[in-house]
Amino acid sequence: MKEKSKFLYVINAVFLLLIMVGDAFFIAFDQTWVKGLTSALFVLLGILNLFFVIKQTDKKNFVIILLIGLFFAMLGDIMLEFVFIAGAVLFAVGHIFFFISYCFLIKFKWKDLAFGLAIFLPSVLFITLAPIFYFDGVQMELVCVFYALIISLMVGKALSNYVQERSILLLIVLIGSALFFFSDLMLLLNKFSSPLQITSLLCLLTYYPAEFLLAHSILHTKQN
Repeated sequence: MKEKSKFLYVINAVFLLLIMVGDAFFIAFDQTWVKGLTSALFVLLGILNLFFVIKQTDKKNFVIILLIGLFFAMLGDIMLEFVFIAGAVLFAVGHIFFFISYCFLIKFKWKDLAFGLAIFLPSVLFITLAPIFYFDGVQMELVCVFYALIISLMVGKALSNYVQERSILLLIVLIGSALFFFSDLMLLLNKFSSPLQITSLLCLLTYYPAEFLLAHSILHTKQN
């Protein structure tokens, strides 16, 4: 059993390497097919991890719904290259599935919303009041505000879960969710303010590790 566990971690390490290589190639060459392939890798990793733990986990609902979220994230990542709003909507749907999956780790409580609102309120003030942003009309600004609400609730639930119960699984989910939030913040700055190379770079360097961690978290649902 220990040998099998080691094998699983080796597979995950190989996928992380492939994902980061794909990330580096996309940064260097800006090819959409590279982005799509790299995004597909974290979905494939999630499926492989599910295959290995399905008989040993009591968190099947979490795993399956998380995988649906990863799939929508992949679609959103690709669609951003063509239609930004459509990509944002797909990502938002993915975050909703992530939020639901987190509720299968620790049952939803109304106080979970307090963590989400604590993240959302400064975010929406930053989006609407910071003079650095130049949105193409009110519609785009509202899309960004709505997206900020969805991702804030998702990260807030991950944080609330970890505050309530400390475990490696919940920590990995929290770090992955927080990196996702930071990546989207960098995307917002790069897209709607004076674009800087550093924001684009930070967006990509945190997004793929975030997705890897969420896919990797499936391994930690395995019961000993």
